[in-house]
Amino acid sequence: MGKNVAVVGVGAVGIEILKILKERNFPADRIRVFARTKREIKIGRDSYQVEAISDQNFDNINIAFFAGTEGAKGASVQYAHKFIEKGAVVIDNGKDFRLKPDVPLVVPEINKSDIDKNKGLIANPNCTTIQMVVALGGVFKRFGLERIVMTSLQATSGGGRASAQSLWEETKYIVEKNKDKKYFNQLDKDRNGTESSFTDQIAFNALPQIGSFNQDGFTSEEQKVVDESHKIYGDNKIKISSTCVRVPVFTSHSESIYFKTVQPASLEEIRKVLVDSQGVNFSESNSQLPLALGAEGSDLVHLGRLRADSSEKNCFWIWAVADNLRKGAALNAVQIAENL
Repeated sequence: MGKNVAVVGVGAVGIEILKILKERNFPADRIRVFARTKREIKIGRDSYQVEAISDQNFDNINIAFFAGTEGAKGASVQYAHKFIEKGAVVIDNGKDFRLKPDVPLVVPEINKSDIDKNKGLIANPNCTTIQMVVALGGVFKRFGLERIVMTSLQATSGGGRASAQSLWEETKYIVEKNKDKKYFNQLDKDRNGTESSFTDQIAFNALPQIGSFNQDGFTSEEQKVVDESHKIYGDNKIKISSTCVRVPVFTSHSESIYFKTVQPASLEEIRKVLVDSQGVNFSESNSQLPLALGAEGSDLVHLGRLRADSSEKNCFWIWAVADNLRKGAALNAVQIAENL
């Protein structure tokens, strides 16, 4: 029998969830779409009537995807319990419940058995975390992980549609304003009235801050990678550190990942594990490197540039790219629902 499904939030992730539900022929008898205001939206050839969430009841909904704003004013904090009380299982893409002890934090390729522990709520991890734990999932299961050091180069769409639009507007303004000049990589101080989601220019630039700074100098995004990876892997002994950077790319995050295994491992053994790992596409050729542009629209985490650290035993580097809106958010949520 099909399920009655709700999608709450019609930003970049919510729209992607609706696309993927259709693409994967999810067994839904009915899909209801909620947001703050009532309206009609069009996704490809399909139209959806968006219901104002404050005006509705949530009877007869089996699975509810929450894809909108986080925090006290976010939909999941305000409404998730109302769906659960009516018998639905909520899959929340936000950060509000990820680290709650009684809420499973799930990446199906790694810990899908945790889905059965839900009490009506399942959390979807951060996009950066999902990409990294899938990339190293097979290695973790075969050899264990002692240490991970990761640097992410994150697309603007990770900050929402407004952030991606900021990249477009800044780039367009700079190119048009300076098209006759040899060097034209900086905005005028007045920005010519352009608005941005970033405190600094993102076009032709890289911003080494995503989220707010903690007292230890790491950002909230970097702390998510640590805490969420520990919970997904079920191993708090892994030493994890990261640097998260926003770069002028629209879609797909890239990650440079350094890792050390617990059990002795050769480069060839790691290669064989990556070839067989679930949810990844491993490229052995340096003439076909995984690129952000190539990952857009893909369900997989694409890996390449595997190499051993010659100065340290059982230490390796890998390069990983993935569509942050798809596998990093919407697809992972739908995969959780499929396993449900």
